[in-house]
Amino acid sequence: MKGFSLSRAACWAGSPLGFLAPGSPSPLLSHRAKAAGRMAENGLREKILTLESMNPCVKRVEYAVRGPIVVRALELEKELQQGIKKPFTEVIRANIGDAHAMGQKPISFLRQVVALCLCPELLSSPIFPDDAKKKAQRILQACNGNSLGAYSASTGIDLIRQDVARYIERRDGGIGSDPANVFLSTGASDAIVVNYYLDEEHNWALDVGELRRALNHARGYCQPKVLCIINPGNPTGQVQSRQCIEDVIRFAMEEGLFLMADEVYQDNVYAEGSQFHSFKKVLMEMGPPYSQQQELASFHSASKGFMGECGFRGGYVEVVNMDPDVKQQLAKLVSVRLCPPVPGQALLDVVVSPPQPGDPSYQQFQGEKQAVLKALAEKAQLTERIFNQAPGIRCNPVQGAMYSFPRISLPARALERAQELGQAPDMFFCMRLLEETGICVVPGSGFGQKEGTYHFRMTILPPLDKLLTLLEKLTQFHAKFTQEFS
Repeated sequence: MKGFSLSRAACWAGSPLGFLAPGSPSPLLSHRAKAAGRMAENGLREKILTLESMNPCVKRVEYAVRGPIVVRALELEKELQQGIKKPFTEVIRANIGDAHAMGQKPISFLRQVVALCLCPELLSSPIFPDDAKKKAQRILQACNGNSLGAYSASTGIDLIRQDVARYIERRDGGIGSDPANVFLSTGASDAIVVNYYLDEEHNWALDVGELRRALNHARGYCQPKVLCIINPGNPTGQVQSRQCIEDVIRFAMEEGLFLMADEVYQDNVYAEGSQFHSFKKVLMEMGPPYSQQQELASFHSASKGFMGECGFRGGYVEVVNMDPDVKQQLAKLVSVRLCPPVPGQALLDVVVSPPQPGDPSYQQFQGEKQAVLKALAEKAQLTERIFNQAPGIRCNPVQGAMYSFPRISLPARALERAQELGQAPDMFFCMRLLEETGICVVPGSGFGQKEGTYHFRMTILPPLDKLLTLLEKLTQFHAKFTQEFS
């Protein structure tokens, strides 16, 4: 599996809206005079923004998780609603880690606090527990105008940044965290891209030799400055060992690379013997020169974990050992976007400072949290077991996160047919799977994979009965597909 090694956000610069090609004249300056007197053959003025004039970076953007497969899945759902007969009765969208869309129930305390913040009149209602009311009042007092509808500081509400810093300190066993290094964000971010392969034969281990090969190759045409790591992994579901994390930190230090650690799945660890280690904790425990010099940004989000609150877009990034002048520039950059969604900030605060023992909501909160994680662990084991019983499918243990990334064998005739259609072989397989079973998964070619191997990514989030049906249908389809093209 290949990852991606640029930063999460794409910058479209050089023109209004970022859509025009860099360096192209402003439409307001160069096109206004010309377009006024220039008409197309049909008598209408030519368009100012065209495929030729727009930024070519926009045209090159691809996001497999919401790509052609998902577009077709939406079309199929509409066709089913219109009464058009299909070989299936529903589309199962296993393409994205959207927990609540897959039927996971919200954690009560999170929603209670946000509801109270959004509608303070409810603070007098007896149906809400006292600790939820106190939490909501504390958040509202930190908001401008005591309202979630007001802008916050660009870096986020100070109170919530302080709570995030305390959460990080608890998580990392007392290692200090400065709220000034915490920036609240709109989720963790949308996409990370890393041009190196993981070792599938060793449960998707991250090999430093492969990192060095990829880095040296990249230096032939650019100057890489950032190394991105996702742990626990997406799409592969592996949990990196502490030794692996230390090796990556040493590699980054030797090669002069800024580390970005996507740790949004840190609560999602299921396999026996696996444990989440934060990059910051390992970095600090390695001591000088690493703890004093290696630059790091680590991300977390309310979208994953046991919370699954994707729609609130609440997250944070903590920076470590960042040059103070650069941190000032970062603060300036985030100010351009005014502020992260304030309801998302409020929800994040509840995530990082949940009910404590003795609080009225503690028992219910812990029960709901553990129930979610226990169900995910069961579904991770079920997914691995069923796939590995099917001829032609191999699935590494799903140690963490929310996905499996099975490897599938495809007959030579299927590869030929895919080539005729101009599709990647696993895209061809996944599209046929969708059309015949209603199951929507993402081809491995959308994430990067070693040449000659084929995979798909699917979430383990559906309810257990639906997941079992999905797995059985998928393995049966693979057998039928293999026979058809043998």
